[in-house]
Amino acid sequence: MNSDADIVVIGAGPAGMAAATLAARSGARVTLLDEQDGPGGQIWRSITAASQARLQTLGPDYAAGLTPAQDFAQSGAEHIRRATVWQVTREGVVNYLNAGASSSIRAKRVILCSGAMERPFPIPGWTLPGVMTAGAAQILLKSADTVPTHPAVLAGCGPLLYLLAWQYVRAGVPIAAIIDTTDSSDYRRAMLHLPTALRAWPYLKKGLSLLRVLRQKKVPFFNGATDLKIEGDDAVRAIHFASGGKNHRLETELILLHQGVVPNTQFTWALRAPHSWDAAQLCWRPDTDELGRLAEVEQVLVAGDGRGIGGAGAASIQGRLAALAALQDVGLISSEKVRSQMDAARIELQAHMRIRPFLDALYRPKDANRIPADGVLVCRCEEVTAGAIRGFVKLGCTGPNQTKSFGRCGMGPCQGRLCGLTVTEVIAEARKTSPEDVGYYRIRPPIKPITLAELAATRDN
Repeated sequence: MNSDADIVVIGAGPAGMAAATLAARSGARVTLLDEQDGPGGQIWRSITAASQARLQTLGPDYAAGLTPAQDFAQSGAEHIRRATVWQVTREGVVNYLNAGASSSIRAKRVILCSGAMERPFPIPGWTLPGVMTAGAAQILLKSADTVPTHPAVLAGCGPLLYLLAWQYVRAGVPIAAIIDTTDSSDYRRAMLHLPTALRAWPYLKKGLSLLRVLRQKKVPFFNGATDLKIEGDDAVRAIHFASGGKNHRLETELILLHQGVVPNTQFTWALRAPHSWDAAQLCWRPDTDELGRLAEVEQVLVAGDGRGIGGAGAASIQGRLAALAALQDVGLISSEKVRSQMDAARIELQAHMRIRPFLDALYRPKDANRIPADGVLVCRCEEVTAGAIRGFVKLGCTGPNQTKSFGRCGMGPCQGRLCGLTVTEVIAEARKTSPEDVGYYRIRPPIKPITLAELAATRDN
């Protein structure tokens, strides 16, 4: 088969850099495509351009990205920056935008390292100006040293919420409050997984140290928060919630929402690959083998959080495993030669994944914050409410793809990224069935918007 590369890697986060580095060092022709100016992905965004002050503020987990970024830069892999991939075919052709024109590259194997995205948090007022996700706020901090000028309220659950608060404290940013939706039932559920989690004690120690610093800085905490509602007209004015048996109203100009991250599966859905509903992480994940080979799509592999949420350490190992599998598939390395490397990587991966059942149980997003009341917007692009979707179900709508016909839900610029999970769960609740039975949108290319001018300016590599 003629090809422009042996292996094309999409995404320069922990998984993508690990995959590209190992494959290139093993003698493969490797091209890595990424939207950013430099390597790092979301978790290590702008790591190669970070000042010493930024490294100090963001902490050791962020600074740990320097070594893999340097290893990748020295690996010999081709790195195409500011490349927006808008299509991956089952035959291994990758179409992408770069410098105002569309280009194509053909590979013997494609490794998708699309990473994670923040879970939707559809509560009343979540679309108001002044409401952001914690992940978006952290991107501003990583890429431009930009922090709020007014005290922020952080609301929701999950490790990123406390990590961002810790980073803000180190940057001297005042925090008005942390509104934590985690309650006693979550702790009881998580305790069932504590024995296994204790074998991953560095992760537990890290989380406890973050909370200890926030307590020492006297950041106001509200635990077990329910009934979250954001008040405002043209901008956010306050947030209402219940905690400790009392109703609260906090005035604020900035609210940062977060309730975990989920795999970015747009590419794997567009490839018509089979997916399964993960009942622990409450999201879709593509079906793969243990090395990342995508079910029913021979030339594509998946690594990192796009396969299921595991964190940076697990993603790096999955990237290496996917690279070894791809190298083996295209005949650049023998099964005997990679067996010991694969076995060692599997053991490492197990060590990183031990903490996941505990975290998934502890920070399970509340039903009310995932499956909203009728008046709450679900599809922001087309302004479709949860009540409208329930109305579609009464008219015979059985799944997310039909909501496009009933009310254009999921047909906006984001192509369902911000509403897809919510739509699945709202329909499942209305039909009294499982998300697995309801399914997801039928995703089609272009995965990212492309203009006719960009398409007409197609370049041949």
